Amino acid sequence: MSAIWRVIEKEYGPDSLAARGIMRLVEERVQSPTQYRQEHAAELAAEVGRYLTRTVDAEVAEVVRELGLGAAPGSEDWKRIAHALQRGKLAAYKTADERDAGDWSGEVRDPMVKAPAVQRAKAGEGIMDLFAQYEAENPDNVRPDTLRQTRDAVRLFVESLPPRSSVTAINKAAVREWKALLIRFPVRAVDTVAFKGMAIRDVVAENDRLGKPTISKKTINRYLSSLGAFSNWLVVVRGLLDANPVRDLYLKIDKSRVTTLPFTVDQMKVIFSSDAFTAPDAVRDHTFWLPLVMLFSGARPGELAQLAVADVRQMHGVNVLHITTEGAKDKTLKTRGSARVVPVHPELVRLGFLEHVEAMRAAGQGRVFPEATRNARGQWVDKFSREFPRLLARLKVKDGRGLSLYSYRHTAADAFRRAGYADEAFGPLLGHAKASTTGLYGTESQGTIAQRAAMIDAIAYEGLDLSHLYPAP
Repeated sequence: MSAIWRVIEKEYGPDSLAARGIMRLVEERVQSPTQYRQEHAAELAAEVGRYLTRTVDAEVAEVVRELGLGAAPGSEDWKRIAHALQRGKLAAYKTADERDAGDWSGEVRDPMVKAPAVQRAKAGEGIMDLFAQYEAENPDNVRPDTLRQTRDAVRLFVESLPPRSSVTAINKAAVREWKALLIRFPVRAVDTVAFKGMAIRDVVAENDRLGKPTISKKTINRYLSSLGAFSNWLVVVRGLLDANPVRDLYLKIDKSRVTTLPFTVDQMKVIFSSDAFTAPDAVRDHTFWLPLVMLFSGARPGELAQLAVADVRQMHGVNVLHITTEGAKDKTLKTRGSARVVPVHPELVRLGFLEHVEAMRAAGQGRVFPEATRNARGQWVDKFSREFPRLLARLKVKDGRGLSLYSYRHTAADAFRRAGYADEAFGPLLGHAKASTTGLYGTESQGTIAQRAAMIDAIAYEGLDLSHLYPAP
């Protein structure tokens, strides 16, 4: 009591009436708990009967803030939370009174107040322990970076559960609540300093205040799909769940709406005339070459970033990019069908791409772009992909969503269509092919290479002059 008084005295001063009033309340509650409980219980009971909330409004506000709930003061949701808290307090006071009288056998009879049946996992049997087994088994034989993405999604789901929850906590209600949190989850939360060290509920609550952009429906469905794959294993292989709780919870996406837009020629003129490409000190590293190679091949940035110098070679007299997982353990592809041979466009030759490859080979480098890196989640050139839209915004090329590094890939696809090729014809060049032996080292026939070279050579952008980027003779 003395320590409490010193704290109050320090804040309010020794002669403060407020300090003495606060101290008197503390003494009453500590020294006469039964009387305090009875008085407060009577006040609560009166409010519950009239559906009023004044006595618990401060606590409701704290609950709403901590859990990131969308309940406004005075709303029906707010009153429901307050009603539950009031009934909980009344049940607690009743139990305390019984114990003061020596009766420790009582139980809470209010169904709203009973603790939820959340099973706690035994040591070594937690959800992430089971995921480690799933990861080691890899039943669907997915790529390492896909497993990493799945682990991140499952860990994010586990953050939304009570601590040490057992596998039985993976149910429809929990997944539905997690999806509701994901809808309000900010983009790149892991890389944002403001959210460092926070669990998902805290991140969502903080972002409600900050107002940063939230993840897309496509990303939410990817998280759900990752949890669904793990849940399916728990159902089919381990028999620990009766059904996959993720089923039927995916968000509907309007596939007719284009989310990534191609570049126009005017936009590309601005981009390739900018200092990023033309400044005297501009470095011709992956930040220079990836946009250009994507533009004249349609390849994915990650596929190009991991290219080995041995992957740029000649087949049947044609310079090609051999996009494969061969030659290095950390090379990955989106699907097995993404392994392919892509001829090098003549404009890339004029821009000096082959000379760049030879310079890397002469320097003893194993990769075409040795400075390109991948992040902890296995994503190549993550930093460049994140910074590129900012460059577009600075150049006033981008206003809102739609344009990104991937726009070069979409621009190349449109170039194939303008040249008269159907999607089914150029799909294999973009890596849209079913898994087969096609595309593996040394298996492409001379006729196939010639056909692909003709399609690649047909990529053209009328009005786009890149001669100012050609190396000096």
